[in-house]
Amino acid sequence: MEVTIQLDSADKKLELFGPADSHLRLLRQYLDVQITARQNNLIINGKTANANRAAEIIDRMQKHLIKCDTLTTADVNAFLTQNNYSTVTPETGRALTVYSRKKVIEPSTKGQLKYIETMLANDLTFCIGPAGTGKTYLAVAIAVSMLKKKQIRKLVLARPAVEAGEKLGFLPGDVQAKVNPYLRPLFDALEDMMDFTQMKKFMELDIIEIIPLAFMRGRTLNEAVIICDEAQNTSHLQMLMVLTRLGHGSKMIVNGDITQIDLDARQKSGMVDAIALLRRIKGIGFVELTQKDIVRHRLVQNIVRAYKKKAKAKSQRQ
Repeated sequence: MEVTIQLDSADKKLELFGPADSHLRLLRQYLDVQITARQNNLIINGKTANANRAAEIIDRMQKHLIKCDTLTTADVNAFLTQNNYSTVTPETGRALTVYSRKKVIEPSTKGQLKYIETMLANDLTFCIGPAGTGKTYLAVAIAVSMLKKKQIRKLVLARPAVEAGEKLGFLPGDVQAKVNPYLRPLFDALEDMMDFTQMKKFMELDIIEIIPLAFMRGRTLNEAVIICDEAQNTSHLQMLMVLTRLGHGSKMIVNGDITQIDLDARQKSGMVDAIALLRRIKGIGFVELTQKDIVRHRLVQNIVRAYKKKAKAKSQRQ
């Protein structure tokens, strides 16, 4: 059997292969496979089980190198001597490589793992959950990883411009200056996965767009990942408009926290409506993250729990 692996970091070949290809020699001897380097690929030949295991270990070696910026003979030996590589915990089994050379994005909880797997398996994914569960961050990570692998040509990050209890229209500046505060969380996630120069270049080339939701009207987005963030604040018509932007070869991720809806009390959330309406359609994934998936400061989990308890008590009294 022959397996081809594309190198995630071609500039780290020497560290991956080891001094005088010593890491590759270990793999060849231990697993009885042939490994050939060809440009930015590794070609593995051998029995099916051995070739697959070699591919899995090389994948893990690459992720370790990106994360730790070093790979030793001891690390490779540790990967080889694990009795059951297939039983690696799910949290390390879905690492996403991004443009930052010293960073891989990994799920920290089972809920986050399910979220990543659902996004990868479906062209449209809805995700709801409280603050701090990684809804936006992991969606951006999926998109950036796909962009790096050239699986898409464009990344569109959109958010409804709805005030969270404050009126910001008096702020100085043009339209872009007024909407930037709404889009800041998307910039923050993106800046964690590539340096500013790279991000600026992609934005100038229109490879990455970070825009208010209203700017998507009338467009069809092909070969793109479209992320609709804070979607609990969309109206029924806005949600319909967003969902119908999906073009050929594209993937869409719609996320939000339905406990923090900032719309007028008389207006129903377009996201809540869409989830109820589309739940039975094949090819659409649905994920609900919970307090257990909160990965911010430990106090955030307690704060969310306290507010949820108060809301529950209030509903019981009514």
